[in-house]
Amino acid sequence: MSQPLKGKVALVAGATRGAGRGIAVELGAAGATVYVTGRSTRARRSEYDRPETIEDTADLVTEAGGHGIAVPTDHLEPAQVRALVERIDTEQGRLDVLVNDIWGGEKLFAWDGTVWEHDLDNGLRLLRLAVETHAITSHYALPLLLRRPGGLVVEMTDGTADYNRDHYRVSFFYDLAKASVLRMAFALGHELGPRGATAVALTPGWLRSEMMLDHFGVREDNWRDALTEVPHFAISETPRYVGRAVAALAADPDVARFNGESLSSGSLAQVYGFTDLDGSRPDAWRYLVEVQDTGKPADTTGYR
Repeated sequence: MSQPLKGKVALVAGATRGAGRGIAVELGAAGATVYVTGRSTRARRSEYDRPETIEDTADLVTEAGGHGIAVPTDHLEPAQVRALVERIDTEQGRLDVLVNDIWGGEKLFAWDGTVWEHDLDNGLRLLRLAVETHAITSHYALPLLLRRPGGLVVEMTDGTADYNRDHYRVSFFYDLAKASVLRMAFALGHELGPRGATAVALTPGWLRSEMMLDHFGVREDNWRDALTEVPHFAISETPRYVGRAVAALAADPDVARFNGESLSSGSLAQVYGFTDLDGSRPDAWRYLVEVQDTGKPADTTGYR
């Protein structure tokens, strides 16, 4: 198999599960050395108390054809992030791809209620986890990434800039967090572009993450059983789909044409021709606008 990222070094910050894991594995499949970070290890779980670990992700990267390296890191702790980047510099002398996928907020936001009704401590911690971690990681990692031209920074969020501009996303703190990351990519584009690197914001569609599958009581091999409860889940995608989007961006010598933009897995599949694991090309954000949000019955014809 072709490995266009052979010799490249990536850091996927927040790669324990979900999109981060899918991205790390696909970068590995493209031949990259991938540092994967998070707070859940085989020795100690984070407050999520879930079984996925960064060591498992690193093993999957290596099995896919790359070299996975797990480094336990709390990205809210500047000293830990500085040590992580120093280790990458010492061991590799370069950083070609930075994926800021740190989130950790699934258990911290309410699905309804106003800002004055929302638990304030949870809301403020969500903002720290979703925004402050990205800023800390960029602060320490970008000098290393800029040593060589052609570096790529991917800011992971939920929703495109167009969609989030016109739609209230869940609740005050969630909406603010996702909008902030979109703006972060725009700002980084202005700072990195003149220095030979590219920054983009990227969103998956309706992600069949480990937590989402558990929420619906299904597995990846029978996920369609959830459609009786949530018919629009038919547009969902695996974490590997957005992983293939990142791998395609990282291998594109003309990726600078996207600098500062907001992108989605579905839109990039149309550009680069990759598919999800089942061979389909779900275009979730177009589907949401044209089907789900207009109240039409679930029908993915023409959308995957």
